[in-house]
Amino acid sequence: MSVLRLTVTGVLILSLAFLIACKDTDEDEKRTTNPKPSAQAASQQSAPGGDEDDENPAEANAASAESPAPLQAAGQQLAYNFDSDSLGQLPQKFHAALTGSGSESKWAVTADASAPSKPNVVAQTSTDKTDYRFPLLISDEGSFRDLDLSVRFKAVSGTIDRAAGLVFRLRDPNNYYIVRANALENNYRLYHVVNGRRSQFAGANLKVTSGEWHELRVEAVGNRITCYYDGNKKIEGTDDTFKDAGKIGLWTKADSVTSFDDLKATAK
Repeated sequence: MSVLRLTVTGVLILSLAFLIACKDTDEDEKRTTNPKPSAQAASQQSAPGGDEDDENPAEANAASAESPAPLQAAGQQLAYNFDSDSLGQLPQKFHAALTGSGSESKWAVTADASAPSKPNVVAQTSTDKTDYRFPLLISDEGSFRDLDLSVRFKAVSGTIDRAAGLVFRLRDPNNYYIVRANALENNYRLYHVVNGRRSQFAGANLKVTSGEWHELRVEAVGNRITCYYDGNKKIEGTDDTFKDAGKIGLWTKADSVTSFDDLKATAK
């Protein structure tokens, strides 16, 4: 009888040990296959909105076809200081458009005593907080393939975003290149926008101050794109998305209130 009790007790102890070992192995497998995210990954997952995580909206709005614009030959230049345009109106030879969703953009010529070339600038003043919303002001006067494009900008306000950008080789409001500076994120980014979906392919981090005038400049020759900020080279990238000529324009994001002056494009 004692032998039987010892045998049963031994079997029970071995069974319990086996179950505990299996549970430990299972927990180890869970930790291996589902590791705890790092602090950096957790931060990226929980970061709200911003310009770094909105590249792929659920769907892109349809864009109207652009009217043709004459191709500019090497050496030809278009320049705009907005000083002869009517206050409160769109500048001549431009039209407004929108990538993404939200309300229409509000572009108008305004007087600004701080303008690099006085007295006028053009500004986007809508404060719609829709995150994936990109107001455009597109020049209808000409199209460019290889070019040197520049503008002066002043980031005025914005809580969702505070950005300014240059658009080039634009086919329509859903297809173009954009280089932009962001005063809330202190960075400079180069994207292509395809069917309304934005993808970054080059960028740099730098200080972008609000309430002061700065210069954006981009050179595009073939598939090589070089971007300058206040005269200093900051970005170099290559991309084959848009090889043909397209229009140029200005760009903002979400509730960015931004002023622009001295837009200049020279065909190369």
